[in-house]
Amino acid sequence: MERKNIWTTYGEAELKELNEINEKYKDCLDKGKTERECVNLTVEMAKEAGYRSLEEVLKEGKALSAGDKVYAVCMGKTIALFQMGQEPISKGMNILGAHIDSPRIDIKQNPLYENEDFAYLDTHYYGGIKKYQWVAQPMAIHGVVAKKDGTVVDVVVGEKDTDPVMVITDLLPHLGAKQMEQKASLVITGENLDILIGNRPMEKGEDGEEVKEAVKANILRILKDTYDMEEEDFLSAELELVPAGKARDCGIDRSMILSYGQDDRVCAFTSLFAMLDVENTSKTTCCLLVDKEEIGSVGATGMQSRFFENVVAELVALNEGESELKTRRAMQNSRMLSSDVSAAYDPLFADVFEKRSAALLSRGISFNKFTGSRGKGGSNDANAEYIGKLRKVFDDANVAYQFAELGKVDAGGGGTIAYIMANYGMEVIDSGVAVLNMHAPYEVSSKADVYEAVKGYRAFLRME
Repeated sequence: MERKNIWTTYGEAELKELNEINEKYKDCLDKGKTERECVNLTVEMAKEAGYRSLEEVLKEGKALSAGDKVYAVCMGKTIALFQMGQEPISKGMNILGAHIDSPRIDIKQNPLYENEDFAYLDTHYYGGIKKYQWVAQPMAIHGVVAKKDGTVVDVVVGEKDTDPVMVITDLLPHLGAKQMEQKASLVITGENLDILIGNRPMEKGEDGEEVKEAVKANILRILKDTYDMEEEDFLSAELELVPAGKARDCGIDRSMILSYGQDDRVCAFTSLFAMLDVENTSKTTCCLLVDKEEIGSVGATGMQSRFFENVVAELVALNEGESELKTRRAMQNSRMLSSDVSAAYDPLFADVFEKRSAALLSRGISFNKFTGSRGKGGSNDANAEYIGKLRKVFDDANVAYQFAELGKVDAGGGGTIAYIMANYGMEVIDSGVAVLNMHAPYEVSSKADVYEAVKGYRAFLRME
């Protein structure tokens, strides 16, 4: 079934809204390069739209009714937003779910060392990356340092024009003959992803004596002066290395966006935009933005935790009275779009795709009936009846969409949080935006697909 390039279908008014949404999206990408930053930004935008924290609502002890807006945060890295519908919450919710963590390089807990007058930070990569892609380019440090006295210091270095940047070094071609004979997975090893952060030694110590490991000492002096941070404070820090710089228009025609972290913030932010736009729905609506998807959705802030279920239980109590059975009904009666990116068909690497079942750029939001790998291992196989309903909803709202699989059957695969939420018996399907360069430092999306995602998510939230 042929799907047209949707750029040809837009009138002037649609192009105006498309550009406004994409400028807003690029701004969110710039402000949200870590899961913590995404949550902070979401809270800020939610409050502006009239949302209140669940903690505040619980203190008041008042019942929740249609139109009330609530959000809950888990450890600063996962957030759930709810707008109460006209029906009781036990009748089910319309849920948009996406993840806000992205492949990156994390700084270890005992990272700072000196070697031949170079100061480095020791690292450990996060999620599935091609290690060789992350070398020889400007990197920024984002994160927090939690000190023993309870204060938490925000750290962002490398984003302002006046900021220094960091770099992971690589070997020059003239000396790289042996390196180039290695498999791509071994061209750069994980232990060689340490970040170079300094070369200037401290001239003298406080006592006027020569300083041992003077470059490292100078880095520690700078950290002390800038963040009031001691070396041991790395132990309780969460610091991430991400590509420095802003999201940019891509292509001479400005039809695409090039940016770090679009897997899966392109689905997260478009879901958030839709959630903040839609009001007065019959079903309770929810936007769920979670952490840890890239490493299996584990941990307290991953989808496998009980955070979401616990929050729903609190809402049931505030809406219908405390009831474990009604909480179970709320989960089972819900419908969800598990929104994560799809690998866009790339004609330069056509041999790993089956084109008829591939997601194409600028063809609208992509649905995956099943994900998993090879023989559908680890798949969420969405019900045909649910897909039929979604087709009608999207067609009625004039939303462009396509159906896809991730590459050829024997080539590999992947999944989202869909299979976890399906454990409650709710209707779930994988959906999202097609992206080129997935898991690379810079990924490519179509502005048209970003626009169609927002339109589609709005239509889904309004489903009765």
